[in-house]
Amino acid sequence: QVQLVESGGGLVQAGGSLRLSCAASGSIFRINAMGWYRQAPGKQREWVAGITSGGNTAYADSVKGRFTISRDNAKNTVYLQMNSLKPEDTAVYYCNANINNYYSTDDYWAQGTQVTVSS
Repeated sequence: QVQLVESGGGLVQAGGSLRLSCAASGSIFRINAMGWYRQAPGKQREWVAGITSGGNTAYADSVKGRFTISRDNAKNTVYLQMNSLKPEDTAVYYCNANINNYYSTDDYWAQGTQVTVSS
């Protein structure tokens, strides 16, 4: 069984920073791509950033230059450093990982963490 557990959300003023973490645990053979998504109230979940097992990264235009995704393969953890936060970044942030658990390869999701940016 595989679990993803997030931490690091909270309330911050516009212009501030937060760092989200997401750790995978359980029967893990290999973690492939990892990423972050977010869902604001009344909106669909949207992709924010992704990182491959080799460290290649990609970002949504709305966060490019402000957010940085990274991972620590030894700790099975992905991070999202969020700088220059804006009120429109307010959302529940979800970590996602594509994981090979010895039997199959599946997408796993964390429980979500609230990020609120006040103006």
